[in-house]
Amino acid sequence: MAIEQNNLIESDIEAYLKQHENKELLRFITCGSVDDGKSTLIGRLLHDSKMIFEDQLAAINKDSKKHGTTGEAIDLALLVDGLQSEREQGITIDVAYRFFATDKRKFIIADTPGHEQYTRNMATGASTADLAIILIDARYGVQTQTRRHSYITSLLGIKHIVVAVNKMDLVDFSEQRFNEIKEEYATFASSIGIDKPVFVPVSALTGDNVVNASEPMAWYDGAPLMTQLDNIPLNDTVNLDHFRLPVQYVNRPHLDFRGFCGTIAAGSIKVGDSITVLPSQKTSVVKQVIQPSVSESEMEINEAFAPMAITLTLEDEVDISRGDMIVKSDDWPELSDQFEVNLVWMNEAAMQPGVDYLIKRASNVVPGRFNKIDHKIDVNSLEKTSAEQLQLNEIAQCQLSLNQVIAFDPYSDVKGTGSFIVIDKYTHATLAAGMILKAPNEASKPSKVGEYSAFEKDLNALVRLHFPEWGCRPIDELLS
Repeated sequence: MAIEQNNLIESDIEAYLKQHENKELLRFITCGSVDDGKSTLIGRLLHDSKMIFEDQLAAINKDSKKHGTTGEAIDLALLVDGLQSEREQGITIDVAYRFFATDKRKFIIADTPGHEQYTRNMATGASTADLAIILIDARYGVQTQTRRHSYITSLLGIKHIVVAVNKMDLVDFSEQRFNEIKEEYATFASSIGIDKPVFVPVSALTGDNVVNASEPMAWYDGAPLMTQLDNIPLNDTVNLDHFRLPVQYVNRPHLDFRGFCGTIAAGSIKVGDSITVLPSQKTSVVKQVIQPSVSESEMEINEAFAPMAITLTLEDEVDISRGDMIVKSDDWPELSDQFEVNLVWMNEAAMQPGVDYLIKRASNVVPGRFNKIDHKIDVNSLEKTSAEQLQLNEIAQCQLSLNQVIAFDPYSDVKGTGSFIVIDKYTHATLAAGMILKAPNEASKPSKVGEYSAFEKDLNALVRLHFPEWGCRPIDELLS
């Protein structure tokens, strides 16, 4: 496969790029406890898939003699553990991203650290993943970090979970040991809402069941890990039902063009669709849908889908700026400034209710604060306890209040409009990651155009009484 691709690169680079452009993209993470073999597994995937260049392999051979943990053998973990401190300690600290491809799919791997100290890095890697490989050391079974990482993947809405029971060579490829771990993890997974995880017994060190089937584990009747990654369905990882385009940039190269750029968070849009801009509630019709392309003739398209990066032009001159959201006029998200959220705290400084923070959701940044902590969640027992503040790596349900109304969807419906990060307003350090659950019933929720509260109806009546020359137009039209 790699040889064929290399020949195609040499003979027809455009054909090679076109071939890869049309492949599905799967983003996945490896996570789990310390020393479960995450980096080695990724190195084995790349090595056995023939995705390592000769100079990389030579460099890893050389570095294995200095930093390796596998004796005289090549240490494949060094392919992703690139920091000096990672190599000296034999651990993963930062998130390492690697790319590779098969005939069917393209992959972006995020190798995340197992140490509790770096849980925030794991959450960062998981935030964009479609699938999680949770590694478990066959000798030790389910550990605290296994549970913590599994809980975070469930919070972040990762639908596909593959449990790789690693280091099976160190337990004599025991089917009994594999079944014990499978039963233990399945019990925990069901309690946190992980549905039907896939279990694969592997040895990243020897390559058993990673890319090729294992002879010592002939008792396993499932597919190797690589085959699982190539065939797990992806049609449920993107919401195509509700169009959401957070505006990232207004492109105004000259007087005759104004385009609104962004990455589609959900749904689809086509030329001629009626759209509404939130929170202003201005309406228009899509004039052009433009995508980035090498060829100018392929830039303008009729329809675009999530997660494409696009530029929209509209039939009308509408005031739109970064931070606004474009939606279809017949399919609105919710509007509110009060939220019930899940929060993963990622900073050494504790979270204090009532303190002002900056909340970045999609492309807009709004001041806000956490009014209260409903409860803190123990990832081991799943017990909910009261808390006055949140410490590093703690997870809680909180009440969030913003200084202005935003358009949002619950995180379980649309990740791109239901997730946010918390930023320190003075240092601009990232403090936490959050997921919106819902808006409380008593929250401030502006009405859609044409839907009026009792106060607004009375105001409309006063307008008609004192300004009859204005006719019976509603207040939102008069004030627009």
